[in-house]
Amino acid sequence: MAAVMVARQGRDLQRYSPSTGGRIVVGCIPYRARSDGEVEVLVICSRKKGASAGVMFPKGGWELDESIEEAARREALEEAGVRGETGASLGSWYYRSRRYDATYEGLMFPLRVTDELEHWPEMSGRGRTWVSVREAMDRCPHWWMREALQRFADRLAAADDDL
Repeated sequence: MAAVMVARQGRDLQRYSPSTGGRIVVGCIPYRARSDGEVEVLVICSRKKGASAGVMFPKGGWELDESIEEAARREALEEAGVRGETGASLGSWYYRSRRYDATYEGLMFPLRVTDELEHWPEMSGRGRTWVSVREAMDRCPHWWMREALQRFADRLAAADDDL
């Protein structure tokens, strides 16, 4: 019998940025290497708005009872149904919330996917798709996520130069 996974809800344990007062959100760029060596990233979209509204990477609030890396891995599991290993931070960005009158601090990590689940907590509300880095860059409407993706791509290129 499989364990039932449920996404965390509520704001009781949320961390808030001392500089802006807005939430601190943590996300990741899930990735894998294809057999030909090309890297793909996993993007998600809202089923309500659909992929035509653009794609994004898993992200959500960083809670008081978890490390920042645990938060990134939890969001990947809840929103995209993947598990993996986080790498060094890609950086942090300040952005305006589209829903609330607040400035959030967003931190992003690469996540090397080790397990893709058939069922996950938010599967009924989100689609997921593996795409090239270029396609993710073209389809993501969030400037700060595109910047994180560019940093990820630059890191990959630097790693290839070392081979």
